[in-house]
Amino acid sequence: MNYIMGIETSCDETSVSIIDTNSKILSNTTFSQINIHKKFGGVVPEIASKNHLLKIIPVIKESLKESKKTINDISLISVTNGPGLISCLMIGAASAKALGMIHKIKVSPINHLEGHIASCFIENKVTFPSICLVASGGHTNLYYLENEKKFNLISSTRDDAAGEAFDKGAKIMGLGYPGGVEIDRISKNGDKNFHKFPIADLDSSLDFSFSGLKTSLKYYIDKNIGWESKINDIAASFQEAIIKSLIKNTKRAAVKYKVKNILFAGGVACNSRLREKSYEDLGNYEILFPSIKLCTDNGAMIAMRGLQLMNTNNLNPSLDFPVFSSTKIKSNLNLD
Repeated sequence: MNYIMGIETSCDETSVSIIDTNSKILSNTTFSQINIHKKFGGVVPEIASKNHLLKIIPVIKESLKESKKTINDISLISVTNGPGLISCLMIGAASAKALGMIHKIKVSPINHLEGHIASCFIENKVTFPSICLVASGGHTNLYYLENEKKFNLISSTRDDAAGEAFDKGAKIMGLGYPGGVEIDRISKNGDKNFHKFPIADLDSSLDFSFSGLKTSLKYYIDKNIGWESKINDIAASFQEAIIKSLIKNTKRAAVKYKVKNILFAGGVACNSRLREKSYEDLGNYEILFPSIKLCTDNGAMIAMRGLQLMNTNNLNPSLDFPVFSSTKIKSNLNLD
């Protein structure tokens, strides 16, 4: 049997996974830098890349050990080459290329967003066509999935991403980082109907917008003395506006494209209210979420995307590929 290694270093997680050709995860070892970046209220690229450099080899070794495999058992190394933080991506890409060159293993660059979509396939049987919402700190995109290869971008955010809106909203309210986790936590004790925050109306577009919501929260906080006593209610109402926006456009896309499944991926897919409301409002569709551990950045999703490309004869192994910070990179993510 062939085994695939996935390496993910696009932001602040150093993650390496080994999977087999049946998509069974043998290991998924991750070093998270959340506690390192908390005091800054966000990820500092220079600090993140330094920690990737320190941890990448130990994480690779630990992942191999956990999987009970050696580097000689690996037939393909899939590695994120974008989008992400350039200095962080370079650590993973350079490590993958070095391993590939030394041990004569195929190395394939993987689009980070394709990886998030692929995370939905590890534990679930997906029926095509499908819609997938990828929502994270840097992206809020909807994709129309024709098959395991063709993931077509049909909408994105025009300003802030959903995860970014959570982080900025948490900062306005004086909460910690990551903001989405903190808002989700205190919202459980709040009234989601306490205040009606605006949801962007972009006419017939399936695009998202969260900058106005963030501004509305700032104005509300500035105008209401003693708001701190109602912080749980405010957080719950703010979260509800984000979730309603995500669900609204996802449902519209599902109707437009006549899909069978609706998939959710990315860090925001960890949000408990998103999971709850998706089943409330999208009950006519089969709803698929990855496990929580597969929603955040991880090596297993990158390995899985490599397996999908291999299975569809679309693998493009190379030791000469660049890394990209922008989403505008060569991939299967095509505008509709």
